[in-house]
Amino acid sequence: MAADLSGKDVERAQFVFSIYDSDGTGAVDCCELGGVLRALNLNPTCATIEKLGGTKKKGEKKLTLDEFLPIFSACKKDKDQGVYEDFLECLKLYDKAENGTMLGAELSHTLLSLGERLEDKEVDEVLKDCLDPEDDEGMVQYVPFLQRMCGKIPLKDGTRATGGE
Repeated sequence: MAADLSGKDVERAQFVFSIYDSDGTGAVDCCELGGVLRALNLNPTCATIEKLGGTKKKGEKKLTLDEFLPIFSACKKDKDQGVYEDFLECLKLYDKAENGTMLGAELSHTLLSLGERLEDKEVDEVLKDCLDPEDDEGMVQYVPFLQRMCGKIPLKDGTRATGGE
């Protein structure tokens, strides 16, 4: 076990791990590592997940809870994660009128081209779930979008995102 995790952290990790243990064998497929970490309110990059042992294909490798806890601990300490405030500062760069809005097309382009790029289908799904409709000028409110993305307010369907804090 990871000695630097609190009892509450271990308890949360056990609960989330049990949810991802779909076949009840006490192990989680390594292709689910990113999902498990995100469900624990972490926001690892794809590169971090891969570095920590995550795989792209199902069935390549499994992970027990005892193997996962040091990974969880390492990811908690990793500073290579975005947080709400970082994302907000980034989107403010596109707010030319400084009124909390940006062009919806710029938001879509940003998601497609900056950082770890998303696929068109992924961007469409994120925008559908988290973005309010554009106004007549094509502008969107980026703060509510970002709050939904980071799980600070519920998604349109009432559920919560499992992104960073």
